[in-house]
Amino acid sequence: MLVFTMMRSSEIPKVALDTVGCKLNQAETQLLARQFAQAGYRLVSAADGTDVYILNTCTVTHVADRKCRRLLRMARRRNPDALVVAIGCYAERAHQELAQIERVDLVLDNSEKLHLLRLLEESGRLSRPLYGQTGSTIIRADFRTRAFIKVHDGCNSFCSYCIVPIVRGREKSTPIDQVIAEVKHRIAEGYKEVVLTGTEIGSYNYEGVGLRELLQHILTQTEVERLRLSSLQPQEISPELIGLWRDGRLCRHFHLSLQSGSDGVLSRMKRRYSVSDYQQAVALVRDMVPGVAITTDIIVGFPGETKAEFEESYNFCKQMEFARIHVFPYSPRQGTQAALMPDQVEERVKRERSQRMLALAKESAQNFRRQFLGKTMPVLWEKRSGDGVWSGLTDNYIKVFNKSNEDLTNKLLPVKLVELFNRDGVWGDVVG
Repeated sequence: MLVFTMMRSSEIPKVALDTVGCKLNQAETQLLARQFAQAGYRLVSAADGTDVYILNTCTVTHVADRKCRRLLRMARRRNPDALVVAIGCYAERAHQELAQIERVDLVLDNSEKLHLLRLLEESGRLSRPLYGQTGSTIIRADFRTRAFIKVHDGCNSFCSYCIVPIVRGREKSTPIDQVIAEVKHRIAEGYKEVVLTGTEIGSYNYEGVGLRELLQHILTQTEVERLRLSSLQPQEISPELIGLWRDGRLCRHFHLSLQSGSDGVLSRMKRRYSVSDYQQAVALVRDMVPGVAITTDIIVGFPGETKAEFEESYNFCKQMEFARIHVFPYSPRQGTQAALMPDQVEERVKRERSQRMLALAKESAQNFRRQFLGKTMPVLWEKRSGDGVWSGLTDNYIKVFNKSNEDLTNKLLPVKLVELFNRDGVWGDVVG
């Protein structure tokens, strides 16, 4: 949920924005939030009461679908008179379902969602405030210290299980000048970390300029303090690209989607690499970037996945010693090849395999974090919970906690990592 510091006035229309799904969705929601704020609207939490509720949806799995439906119903219950709007990938895939079953007032697909403000005002559903604070008064999100910037959209790969190319279309890259300008704007607003997002940012190509050159432009033309990439594919890793990490502003975190550690399953998925290719990519990154975090995605229960293939995948993940593993039971998506494949795996088996992989994910994450205990690392502090405990991130994606009466928001401070804490982090002491 994005909540910007705005002037309070009961006469200014209130707008709430929620996001489900990937960092690309988060980047688009941040952009929409700026558009509404610059037009003078007051951005609030849906729980506080709102005139307009907007959900940027995800449909990559049935779990994402269910979460979107739950948020839309909750928004309607909390705000019965509000204009409820669904945008994004689920809206693209199931327009009628959301409009009729979930009582959503307006459903917009991906081609329309970034024009939402104009469409609402032109249709008369929303009236622009006569007065109110404008974009110059936006400092940054109250608890968001990382700016997500969209550099790429769409996908040309058509993996057999994935609905993304269907709902987001073919690949498009953001012009370099536009990316540079947005990075500079976010730095001027006070952001210390910029996250480049996209469906396939490793495929970035604008007029012959690829991702490596884009990163070089950002590093040489801006004063960004930390620059992070959202996700890459193993076949996109090269010594030339990884060589850029000699610049300490690039975060030592690579999210490399694996999906399966079995060559047979990868082939049926129509992934463009083998287990050996993936292993070589990880070895190259670890050799050139000491202390790097490698995180990944794993799908269990893909059609035809045998017990032996699952064991291959499990053992490979164990061998890779990932910093984090995001585990997804296979979810059939209508319109994809995998949904029509024979030998669909039983739900009971998917659950069992998910539980085993999740247990491995927990063990691997703890082992990774344990390596850094006793070390002092810069932490970008993000937010404070109700019990006064702050949380933030190291550049290699370790979540750090500390209790302090000071306002640590958006401060980049040296922290000694002391002990494993909570289920997904480390307790740290601010140095000095």
